[in-house]
Amino acid sequence: MLDSLTTRLTGIFDRLRGFGRLTEENIQEALREVRVALLEADVNFKVVKGFIERVRVKAIGQDVLTSLTPGQQVVKIVRDELIELLGGSGHRLALASHPPTVVMLVGLQGSGKTTSAAKLARHFQKQGQHPILASADVYRPAAMEQLRRLGQELGIPVLGEESRKPVDICRAARDEAAQRGLSPLILDTAGRLHVDEEMLDELRAIKKETGPHHVLLVVDAMTGQDAITVADKFNAAVGIDAVILTKMDGDARGGAALSVREVTGRPIAFVGVGEKTDALEPFHPDRLAQRILGMGDVLSLVEKAQANVDATQAAELERKIRDESFSLEDFAAQLKQLRSMGPLGQLLDMIPMFKGAKGMPKELKGEEQDLKKYEAIIGSMTPEERVKPQVINGSRRTRIAKGSGTQVSDVNRLLKQYAQLKQMMKGLKQMEGRMGKLKGALPFLPR
Repeated sequence: MLDSLTTRLTGIFDRLRGFGRLTEENIQEALREVRVALLEADVNFKVVKGFIERVRVKAIGQDVLTSLTPGQQVVKIVRDELIELLGGSGHRLALASHPPTVVMLVGLQGSGKTTSAAKLARHFQKQGQHPILASADVYRPAAMEQLRRLGQELGIPVLGEESRKPVDICRAARDEAAQRGLSPLILDTAGRLHVDEEMLDELRAIKKETGPHHVLLVVDAMTGQDAITVADKFNAAVGIDAVILTKMDGDARGGAALSVREVTGRPIAFVGVGEKTDALEPFHPDRLAQRILGMGDVLSLVEKAQANVDATQAAELERKIRDESFSLEDFAAQLKQLRSMGPLGQLLDMIPMFKGAKGMPKELKGEEQDLKKYEAIIGSMTPEERVKPQVINGSRRTRIAKGSGTQVSDVNRLLKQYAQLKQMMKGLKQMEGRMGKLKGALPFLPR
């Protein structure tokens, strides 16, 4: 997410931290580089100008120049200003006191609106709500069918008929949602390849008829400044409450994320970080600011782990580590849980100052492939081999490799890594034992 911008900025601030003391000239030079980096990331030039000026005024103050860690102080100022630029605090969708809560999605064709509707429905579903979807796109071929398929996967009802007018579909959906006690109602409206008056008239009619509690604009983050132009036009013509940025996991340079709030006055509510229906995240300005500056995002990493790691399995894993019964089956379960948390590159991006991930895309891709291979290899083993890998001799390795579509060298590498992992776990257990004795002798240590 915004890797190119992160790489540029971390390089600039690493040099700044290297100075024993800072001068106005040092700071001005660094800010010139920051300005270029932001413009190359396709951030609106007026936004860049205002941002740089605010940082400059604060950074050349005496409190910074005379500080023991002036470089760190400047980075903190930039971080704080980035958070404000991105919206300050996250924007959350409040539910109506009298359901259904109506959420209307608008945007251009191809922005990911239909997929975002399903993602948003799943987001509410995980919160214990009972959402319902309505497709008002009667123009794009297979649009309704796409939403029906996504709704079926999630077990969420989808309304809409190609023969009816979009306004009628939305009105009927609101009435049915109220009758069935389902909320929120998410309206997937039609888009065009570009903003035109006919589309805007239809959206205004739907808004007037259904009285949505939230109007969310879905824009493609990879379109950069075009996304800001689209957001400005929709806001002026229809009126939007917040933005969903899609394809933030792709090659988005950052211009849309860093400009939309300043230009439109409307916050970012969610970001799409993948194709699957669970790849929608609430937007946290402070977390994205830290990731842009190479500080990681530990909170999001913890939340992903909590959402994907089963507490009972975790407790069982801890027991097996303690009694040294950790098998290849357990290893495979851990690999599966790791992959369920998302692409390895995204996870490493959340670890503070993990700069190696930025410069090693090929190596990261290789690690992703290894995880898939390891799952296939373990799946080709017999139950006995998974529990007692020491029985795996040369002929068994050949059979396992053929059965998993891999090479014998891949099987050997897996077994070696598993042995190293078990050795490491044994070392951790011994260290825990020594710490236990030390705690008994030194009662002030935490227990």
